[in-house]
Amino acid sequence: MHRLPPFLTALLAVSLAGCASTSSSPASRTNAPHVDVPAVAHPQGETPQWWYRNGAAKAASNGAMQGRAKNVIVFLGDGMSLTTVAAARIFEGQRKGTPGEENLLSWERFPHTAFSKTYNTNSQTPDSAGTMTAVATGVKSHMGAIGVSAGHKGECTPDGSKDLLSWLTLADSAGLSTGIVTTARITHATPAATYAHVSHRDWENDTDLPPEAIAAGCKDIAQQLLAAARFGKGPTVALGGGRGEFLPVDVRDPEEDDKVGQRLDGRNLIAEWQQAHPQGAYVTNTQQLEAAADAPQLLGLFEYDHMQFEHDRRKDAQGEPSLADLTRVAIRTLSRNREGFVLLVEGARIDHANHYGNAYRALDETVAMSDAVQAAVDATSRDDTLILVTADHSHTLNFVGYPVRGNPILGKVRGQGGEDDTPGDLARDQTGMTFTTLTYANGPGYTGASNRQPAGPKHFLHAPSSVEPSEGRPDLSHVDTEHPDYLQEALVPLKSESHGGEDVGIWAIGPGSGAVRGTVEQNTIYHFIVQAAPALRARLCAAGTCDANGVPVELPKPRDFEKK
Repeated sequence: MHRLPPFLTALLAVSLAGCASTSSSPASRTNAPHVDVPAVAHPQGETPQWWYRNGAAKAASNGAMQGRAKNVIVFLGDGMSLTTVAAARIFEGQRKGTPGEENLLSWERFPHTAFSKTYNTNSQTPDSAGTMTAVATGVKSHMGAIGVSAGHKGECTPDGSKDLLSWLTLADSAGLSTGIVTTARITHATPAATYAHVSHRDWENDTDLPPEAIAAGCKDIAQQLLAAARFGKGPTVALGGGRGEFLPVDVRDPEEDDKVGQRLDGRNLIAEWQQAHPQGAYVTNTQQLEAAADAPQLLGLFEYDHMQFEHDRRKDAQGEPSLADLTRVAIRTLSRNREGFVLLVEGARIDHANHYGNAYRALDETVAMSDAVQAAVDATSRDDTLILVTADHSHTLNFVGYPVRGNPILGKVRGQGGEDDTPGDLARDQTGMTFTTLTYANGPGYTGASNRQPAGPKHFLHAPSSVEPSEGRPDLSHVDTEHPDYLQEALVPLKSESHGGEDVGIWAIGPGSGAVRGTVEQNTIYHFIVQAAPALRARLCAAGTCDANGVPVELPKPRDFEKK
């Protein structure tokens, strides 16, 4: 009798373990495997190993092991708070000519939902690096951490002792195709957490590293994108912005002649990628992306910095593709692998618009991500593809004031100023001034005079370095608050609006999605993914990280998943 290789034996074992059901019905969840998690003192007892096992236990008890997903797509709306979702739902509906409240964004039709607790190990209100590290690796970490366990921002551990394995590099090691799509720089916090390992999110290219970090052997994020091929082939698809991080200072940007690359090490990482992928396509605009339909690998860097907001992007052949376009192209390319694929799609600029205090662009970006999610649903099968939609953290956007049904979501409150008022004209505050439905708790929309704009309503883009106290609220009666450049009023003056600390949503459809329910720690999302995908479970089990029930419970070491 021929003996199966260890990897195939592990795959068969986890496949049989998940064969009882492809859904998570109440009856089947009673047979979910139990994982013991030691009680620890918080926060000092929260080791990386504890976080990993704790997340594994929650996902397993929810029935994630019964998933049979061949493909996994994770949509991450950066900064997409529940308030942003609710306002964007109405915004989209009103664009369609309806009152708006009855509308649903594409993922709001998914059958399974949960809440995600977003705090970092050292902060109640988190940042995108620590939160995406939790989503990508199954371990919570500190603010600014990219693919490493909790420590100190700026510390250097080139020996890999703090490195964490992401589900993207795990999938590459297991023979699946992998993809990254973002409207930010590809080296930005969210996409970087799927392939890089640095304690400081700002180390995007070599010029960003302090001399002591370089001397210690730390590597910047951009070069780690190419180095990720040590797990398999590296990302098959990488689409986003950030050309400047990949080019040396003696090379001019191909689209912005007044700019040159940022690298001082002399490396042209784009040329290196092309040399490593001679059949692949490097593209910088929509026309080139469409022409590369048959390319086996894709690298698309559509901007020197972040990609443009949906409202501002050039939409012709020489411009930038939409997030939905990028999603369709990524799925088409990745689907050629019969073993399956994993894909991250980030709607990054929801976060940036909220930081700018500009609700119009935040909602417009959220609708663009809804279109991308729908494109993914249309291009895949519910039978073999798990789609998860979530956010990394919240923002301070408020939705208030008793406006009448169908009132423009970006407009001034009309009809009712309080619970006992009758519908009528514009509602007014106690000083007699009108006010809008959407406001921010803090940010650049503060109405006092700044070194950039005079006292009164502010407009996009406003990033002041100094602000004077406001003398009451401005009169908005004749201000177009629905204009795309209007900045909603902010209570506390800040140069950039801050994140919020409340829970965000998780929406899921496809194999294993029934496990997505309740309120979970953010790192549990990783365990939903790896437990619901037999190929990922098998690769982890082959490395000896699984318990007797085939549940991956031991923290994997990235070096064990590199090509031998």
